[in-house]
Amino acid sequence: MSTPADPTAAPAPPVIRPAIRPVVRPVGTRGLLVELATAEQTEALHAELLRRRAEGSLPPVREIVPGARTVLLDEFGDSGAARRLAAELPGWHVPPLTGRNEEAVEIPVRYDGPDLAEVAALWGVTPDEVARRHAATDFRVAFCGFAPGFGYLTGLAEQYHVPRRTTPRTRVPAGAVGLAGTYTGVYPRSSPGGWQLIGTAPETVLWDTDRTPAALLAPGTRVRFVPLDAPDAPDGAGAPSEGSDRAD
Repeated sequence: MSTPADPTAAPAPPVIRPAIRPVVRPVGTRGLLVELATAEQTEALHAELLRRRAEGSLPPVREIVPGARTVLLDEFGDSGAARRLAAELPGWHVPPLTGRNEEAVEIPVRYDGPDLAEVAALWGVTPDEVARRHAATDFRVAFCGFAPGFGYLTGLAEQYHVPRRTTPRTRVPAGAVGLAGTYTGVYPRSSPGGWQLIGTAPETVLWDTDRTPAALLAPGTRVRFVPLDAPDAPDGAGAPSEGSDRAD
């Protein structure tokens, strides 16, 4: 089995693909669902929608909710605004996502998951190397779902994508750090789940109704995992915690 490339190495030149126009569908009389071809296009469009809303060039809309390959715009001020945007949006130039300067949320993690050895075998490296490469990755929240506080994090290179478990667990503990397909995630609460568990984040509360906002992670948030056993890991890194996925 060939050894996957180190994510800390210089990235390969990007592959240029032809742009694919989004498909815009009405949702009721004052909503739109935008369907895109890739997760990367979805994240870029979500960022562009937020940018335009912040500068005041987007018609007033109550919710902008990204999914894996869709963005829902819900409750425009009037149906005419929704129709006009539906006609205009496919012609937008949406710049690709670039590295952003905002500070990353740090999540302390102990790489002790029951599937760590299996993931190491799939990657063709040692368990320690899985931990090193995972912690060296700059993640971003693509979208949220499955359970309150659960973020689907992208950032791992394609060669590190792993399948869900053939047989899901009936109970995954809160704080478990898992991999499935293109995503990394941390379970906010105990629940069934089929992701490959590589670690535990015992100090991070992902959902707290006494906090504003209640969710620690939101679409677009940068995330870094900090190994708890690293000698130079800062004390108390990340948010204090308590301890899912479309973790099915």
